[in-house]
Amino acid sequence: MTYPFARSLLAATALLLALPAIPAAAASARPEPPCTAGTAPYQRQLERELRRPVDGIQSPEDCAAIRRLQQRLGVSPADGRASLRTYRTVVADKVRRDPAARRGCPSRAYRVVCVDLTRQLLWVQAGRRLEFAPVPMRSGRDGLETRRGWHRIFWKHRDHFSTIYKVPMPYAQFFNGGQALHGTRHDLFSSGSGGCVNLTVADAKRLYRLLHKGDRIYVWGTKPGTGG
Repeated sequence: MTYPFARSLLAATALLLALPAIPAAAASARPEPPCTAGTAPYQRQLERELRRPVDGIQSPEDCAAIRRLQQRLGVSPADGRASLRTYRTVVADKVRRDPAARRGCPSRAYRVVCVDLTRQLLWVQAGRRLEFAPVPMRSGRDGLETRRGWHRIFWKHRDHFSTIYKVPMPYAQFFNGGQALHGTRHDLFSSGSGGCVNLTVADAKRLYRLLHKGDRIYVWGTKPGTGG
C-alpha cells in the first residue's frame, strides 16, 4: 500500500529527474576577459563622450568603458578600441536622439534624405520626424567629391554594376549623373568613394525600400580630408 504523501514525494522526484540540467555557464555568467586594446586615433573624442579623463591615452578603465559602449550600440568588433567606426556610430546615435543635431539639414513637410559630408552620416526626415535613423556612410574622396546641394532621385536599380569602377552597386538610387546612394561591401571607414554615397548593404536595402523616384536629397558640408 502506498500512502498519499509517499505518492506525492515520488511524483516530485520524477519531475525533478525529468528536468534538463542547467549548464554551468547559465548558472553563473563568466566574467568578461580583460580589455587589452591600445590607444587609437579617436581616443580623446570617445573619452570625452564617456566623461572619462581626457588624456588621449588608453587605460584599462577606458578600454572597458569603450567596450561597453560598443556592445550597447552594436559595434563589431566590441574590442574597446577607439576606432573611427565606433566614433561615427556614437555620433549617429547622438544625432538620432537630439533633433538640434539635425539642423544642418533643411526641415520640409516632405521627405528629405540628409547627407552630412562633414560627419559622414545619412538620415531621412520629414519635418522633425525621423523616417530613417542616422547611419554612417562614405562619400566621395578628394577630387571626386559628392556634389552638394539639392537633388532628386531619378533612377533606381536594385542590381546595378558600375562599368566605370567595375564594382557592384546594390540598391542604387541615382541622384546626380553617375552619383548614387548604394550599398558596398568595402570598408566605409577608409578612403572614399568615386562620388557616390556608400552605405552598408543592409542599410542601402532598407533605404531602397523606403525611397521613391522623385524623393529629394540634400547634401552639405565637407568630407574630412577633401577640398570640397
